[in-house]
Amino acid sequence: MTPLLAAGWPILIAALVIGYACGAIPFGLILTKFAGLGDVRAIGSGNIGATNVLRTGRKGLAAATLLCDALKGTLPVLAASQWGEGPALAAGLGAFLGHLFPVWLGFKGGKGVATFIGVLLALSPLTLAAFAAIWLGLAFALKYSSLAALAASAATPLILWALGHGAVAALFLVLAALLWWKHAPNIRRLAAGTEGRIGKKG
Repeated sequence: MTPLLAAGWPILIAALVIGYACGAIPFGLILTKFAGLGDVRAIGSGNIGATNVLRTGRKGLAAATLLCDALKGTLPVLAASQWGEGPALAAGLGAFLGHLFPVWLGFKGGKGVATFIGVLLALSPLTLAAFAAIWLGLAFALKYSSLAALAASAATPLILWALGHGAVAALFLVLAALLWWKHAPNIRRLAAGTEGRIGKKG
């Protein structure tokens, strides 16, 4: 039996389900509705993430969404880690899938950057520091938030592998692939030169 399966399938499945339940909480939608701003899906990109919440003009609300979307990746992983590495990884996968495909919203969720960061924080804070350095460097230099996130996410599995975290690297290879898939419209705009730049209005 591999270390990842040492906890047993029932615990792995439970961790996956718990992670999904946490990840599927649509904080962007909940917070904007409680703030009296209506359905955030009706504005901008129609996304439930912090970037679209920011389009309401409420920076504090966007920051709260970002924090909550990250924590719903961090907390289930930390909780499941008491059962071992396998359940922790399962919880991280579940949380990410829950954010991308929440059952409550017809499986139409966010793009996953904040939850990706939250899961990474729980599993490898050192790699998160590298992710942040890559994101900040590219965002500052090129002024494209989406490009910075795509590059940092692509580098994450490689960094984890270099640090000797093979199983975690495998998980983040899957998460990065899903994140890139969800960013397909951004990738098309980047290729066409029409993607919005950081700090540029209109």
